Amino acid sequence: MSTSAPDAPGVSGAPDTSLAAGPARTADTGRWPDVAAVPACSAARTAVARRVVRHALNGLPLRVSLGAGEQLGEGGPLLEVRDPDTFLRRIATNGLIGFGESYMAYEWDADDLVGALTVLAGHAATLVPSPLQRLRALWAPRQPGALRNTPSGARTNIQHHYDLSNELFALFLDPSLSYSSALFDRTPATWADLTPGQYRKIDRVLDLCGVGPGTRLLEIGTGWGTLAIRAADRGASVHSVTLSAEQCDLARRRVRAGGHEGRVRVDLCDYRQVRGSYDAIASVEMIEAVGPEYWPTFFRALDTLLAPGGRVALQAITMPHDRMLASRSTYTWVQKYIFPGGMLPSVRAIEENVRSHTRLRVTACDGFGEHYAQTLRLWRERFAQQADAVEGLGFDDTFRRMWTFYLAYSEAGFRSRYLDVHQIQLTDQGEPS
Repeated sequence: MSTSAPDAPGVSGAPDTSLAAGPARTADTGRWPDVAAVPACSAARTAVARRVVRHALNGLPLRVSLGAGEQLGEGGPLLEVRDPDTFLRRIATNGLIGFGESYMAYEWDADDLVGALTVLAGHAATLVPSPLQRLRALWAPRQPGALRNTPSGARTNIQHHYDLSNELFALFLDPSLSYSSALFDRTPATWADLTPGQYRKIDRVLDLCGVGPGTRLLEIGTGWGTLAIRAADRGASVHSVTLSAEQCDLARRRVRAGGHEGRVRVDLCDYRQVRGSYDAIASVEMIEAVGPEYWPTFFRALDTLLAPGGRVALQAITMPHDRMLASRSTYTWVQKYIFPGGMLPSVRAIEENVRSHTRLRVTACDGFGEHYAQTLRLWRERFAQQADAVEGLGFDDTFRRMWTFYLAYSEAGFRSRYLDVHQIQLTDQGEPS
């Protein structure tokens, strides 16, 4: 059972979100993608892509305009391709990475971007014909070895996204600075519902792992410190670790502003470096950055760090097990541009890793993907409203279009139920099996 959330930021327990205590950071414009160059592609490969794309789109509840009066699809949201030749060449060369890059380059657009992407996400398993699915290893790009989540690689991957700019995130997140799914008491949600929904989510996580007065809590993945401060308000002693220098800095300032320096310690530290014994462990949407190669390491770390009788609460974005297996080694647009090294687990993968590598067992698992779709919609709308401020921080048009696609693409994943989000409780069951 979750405890009640505050009705508004500023009530007792809501941390100070002001960024004024630190210097403003503008974008490192040399890091943004350049999609102006169109990859070279043979005429034969482009012709194959044209046939595959037409076959895939023709049977969907979409309207696809390919120029020169050519229309595909069976009705629905309009996807207008302004430059069909370049659009097809990008897809022929880089598959779905090329599809996203083509959007970034203004080669296609949609008035209802989320609606169009929701249709595509809902038919993801059948877009590519079965014979080509069996040859996936030949045509789909493979994840670069440089993105492996080794201790040094994980830090680089995390910094790529989370060290962009605290000011950027503050422009579209609610005042709690929570960058994970809220848990609403009603849908559709409004902006006024977002902060209470974020605290409702946090309180439920803390309830799942039994945080109260005197609890020794380890948090893996600090974010900007909201969960740690909320746990300290309950009387817990919190050790929180993150690989993001920007988040670490602001989280420490927020802890000081909230008067919790004696209860909360925030370290720039990999979960593999943590030592000690904790009554409870909480980790909200961090497992997505671990990588399947290191899932056993992650769960063994939880097992080692958790005191006898303790509990773990995870919040994890998940995908269906068969789709996870099919895409496990594929390099995706999200990995290239947003979350390098990231990989979504399935609930089954979590259960199997827990059972195989720990004495822990899954004792509760609750999904609420519709709430993530609502959360992402609110973030996306806010990001669009803040376009001038985002530009003022030094983020160019290509970056802003990339970020719009990322938020819409993610929202579509949850709207189509291709993605889900779960809160999972792990309980100490004694000796490993």
